[in-house]
This record gives sequence, structure tokens and C-alpha cells, in this order.
Amino acid sequence: MDRILVTGSAGFIGFHLVLDLLNKGLSVTGLDCFNNYYPSSLKEMRNDILSKHENFTCLRIDIADTKNATEAISSGNFTHVCHLAAQAGVRYSLIDPMAYVSSNLVGFANILEGVRHSSGNPRLVYASSSSVYGGNTVLPFAETASVDTPVSFYAATKKANELMAHTYSHLYEMETTGLRFFTVYGEFCRPDMMLWKFTEAIHYDETIQLYNEGKQERSFTYIGDIVSGIKKAMFGTKISLYEIFNLGNDHREQLIDVVSILEKSMNKKATVELAPLQPGDMTATWADISKVSKALGFEANTSFKECVDIFVKWYKANPEAADIVYRWRKNSSHT
Repeated sequence: MDRILVTGSAGFIGFHLVLDLLNKGLSVTGLDCFNNYYPSSLKEMRNDILSKHENFTCLRIDIADTKNATEAISSGNFTHVCHLAAQAGVRYSLIDPMAYVSSNLVGFANILEGVRHSSGNPRLVYASSSSVYGGNTVLPFAETASVDTPVSFYAATKKANELMAHTYSHLYEMETTGLRFFTVYGEFCRPDMMLWKFTEAIHYDETIQLYNEGKQERSFTYIGDIVSGIKKAMFGTKISLYEIFNLGNDHREQLIDVVSILEKSMNKKATVELAPLQPGDMTATWADISKVSKALGFEANTSFKECVDIFVKWYKANPEAADIVYRWRKNSSHT
């Protein structure tokens, strides 16, 4: 019987993955430290939903806590470990890089050690990021492209994770699969992400700042498609000992067009201010998913417009979450 651990279970992607697995009748242990990078009350809301399932157990542990994190993993006899916990955010890595050292480097080393010493011999699937492509100018990004030019410290930690995983696969014959996520969005997404911020600005009649004068391009990928891809990586049978896959949409949207789509979905005009490119930001991301499509049968089937409508509907139906984030943003220095 599958015994599944998902780290970052109260985070955006982790919550949706765990909820899907629980709805399929599987038993899941979640691990999260409920930090306050954004309002921890949002994470509590997600965890409350998961806790309604009798097959869910939550461990409140920081992955940077070497003793407790490694013991929780090694003693759990898990068959699958999906590692989604991390210090997120490109711009915040300019403000507090040590948070990324603690969570993304020390924390990931603890995950690897816990998996290595686990009697369950689990497959490890972990979150990497499209940000590792950094200064690459050849689009779309393929897994064979060089990732030697990260443009943010966050991206550097994610590349380091891939190298660390490779070492453990080589030394200990651990199954490790890294997933390079491309701008994931959807219901209950992180409030520091563009879709929430733009929706909030339109809702409250505030100004949207479009960096790089709105010319930035992203492969926006719906959370439901991402969850499908993660499960394929977790349970697929034809995966090499060490793998890296892109998980993204093979279409891209320019940010100026994102605003137009949001205006139509909300039936309300936005106020826009054009701004220069910010340090650490990439001008474009575009996923080449030919490798993961062939290996795992992954496709991103949900259109961007459809998913904007889904998020806007969710946002309007959850005024408590919207209000918590709005009040937090007014007092936050890193959003």
C-alpha cells in the first residue's frame, strides 16, 4: 500500500496535490512549518480543509530542523516523498537570502538524508523551477539547455537542489525526479503571485505595476495540470533513476495581455503603470514539454483564459481570504 509524504502540504501546490490524493482514497502525511512569508492563516485554512479527511496526518516540522525532519522521513516507512516545501519568491531572495539557504539548501539536504535512511526506499519527487533557466535566450526552454546563468539567488538554490539530488542518485541509487514548474496559478494560489496581486488591484481600484513595461512573457500553468504532472512523476513506471522534467504550458502570455483577460473576467477596467524590469526577474519563460509528454504523457490542457475565470470566481467567493491578504499587503515590505 502506498505511503505518501508531501512536504509543504499547507502551501499552494502541496495543498492541491494532497487534496487530490485524499479524494482518490489515498492516505497522506503532510509536513509543513506554517511560516509567515505570507499570512500563515491562509495555510491554516488550507490545512483545515485537508484535516477533514480521516486519511490525512499533518506534521508541523520545519524542514531546516535537521533532527526532526530527517527522523520524520526516515521513520515513516514512506513509499513516495513529494518535496514541495521551500522558501519561495524571486524578489524576496534579494532581501533575505539566508532564508533560502536555510529552507532550500539545508532543508533539501535534510530531505535527501531522510529519504536515504528510510526503510521504505521511497521515490523522491521534488520541486525545481523554471527560474533555473535564468539568462537563457533560446526559447522554448528545454531540459537540455544550460542552467549555468541563474539571475536570482532563489534560482541558484533550485539549481543546487538538482545537483544535490543527482549526487544522491549516483551515490545511493535513490530515485529522484526534479520538476521545473512554470508559473503555477489557480485557486488558493500564493498571494505574492501576479494573478492574485492583479486581481486584488482591480478589485480595490488600485494601480497595477507592469514590470518591463508589460513585455514580460510567462508560461502560465494551471494547478490542476501541475497536480496531474506531479502524480505522473510520483507513480510512473518508466522513469530513470535521476530525472529532470519541465512541467508547464507550451503557450506563453505577455503580461499586458494578462491584464486585458482579467479586465474581461472581472468586468472592470484596470489602472496600469508601466515600470522597468526588476532585479532577478526573467524577461520570458516558455516550456518545452516534449520530453515529459513523451516520458509521462503530460499535457497542459487548461487554457489561460479559462483558469483566470476559475481564479476570479474563487477570489470573489472567498472574501475572508481576500481581506486577510489585502490587509497583509498593506503592511508588507516584500510583495
